[in-house]
Amino acid sequence: YAWDANEEYLFKAMMAFAMRRYSSKSTTQISNVLLCNVTDRVSFWFVVTDSSKNVTTVPGSEVEAAIRMNRNRINSAFLLSDKTLQFLKITSTISPPVEPSTPVWLIVFGVVLCLIVAGIVFLIFSGIQKHKKKNKEATERENLEEKVEVTLENGIPCEALDLKTGRINGVFAADDERFTSL
Repeated sequence: YAWDANEEYLFKAMMAFAMRRYSSKSTTQISNVLLCNVTDRVSFWFVVTDSSKNVTTVPGSEVEAAIRMNRNRINSAFLLSDKTLQFLKITSTISPPVEPSTPVWLIVFGVVLCLIVAGIVFLIFSGIQKHKKKNKEATERENLEEKVEVTLENGIPCEALDLKTGRINGVFAADDERFTSL
């Protein structure tokens, strides 16, 4: 945004506010904040003077402490953040990035390992179930084979007759029709 005389006045007012709040005295005025070497890129340095004492400038440590104490108010006044409003030699109030207690690669490794273990367990259980099913089918076949009696006639296996329904021999069926009585 455009840096003009109004923005300079707001900055001076915010610095005077910060100094008044820090020192709990109402001696700092807007005229006590001096801006020097203002550039087009909004870069400058400033000095805070104290007219109540014989010393003409306020020590830098007091100004730094006042800025640290009121950093949020200063940023809010200019609608900026600690990334966009920088005071040299004054540490930023930005908190360091949060690092998880466990590394990310360890979390990914754990998830992949769990998926592999789950897959192996699934394969084992499905194999056991197939084996049980196969054994059950084999025992059922054996039971069926035991029930069915196979008779051999002239070395040829013949099916057992179901005595309830009976069977008709096709060879003799044709003969029966020929010799049907009139």
